[in-house]
Amino acid sequence: MSGMGRINPRQMKQAMKKMGIRNTELKDVSEVIIRMPGEELVFRNPDVSVMEVQGNKTYQISGEPESRPSESVGEDHGIAVPSEDIELVMSQTGCDRDTAVSALQECNGQPAEAIVKIISS
Repeated sequence: MSGMGRINPRQMKQAMKKMGIRNTELKDVSEVIIRMPGEELVFRNPDVSVMEVQGNKTYQISGEPESRPSESVGEDHGIAVPSEDIELVMSQTGCDRDTAVSALQECNGQPAEAIVKIISS
């Protein structure tokens, strides 16, 4: 039974290509953050691969995460707003923290839209 059950990597790659499956590695990834209410998982220098099947992409992260408390605010409104985004909006508009958080929540957490909203009001 020698060789049974083993697939030649080249043949596997060809079969995946025929089925429309593409697998690539993302190069030079320095950090991946997974944000959850109250906690963040931070992967530093992870290996990240992307598998694309029929236009849908699946990301696989390999590495050891560091767990830390989430710095997000505004979760009571259903939209977590990262501190970095709040600081960005404040620095670009000169507004206070509450105004920045409110604008980010109204703009579904999109900093650029929040900045435009504050500037144009």
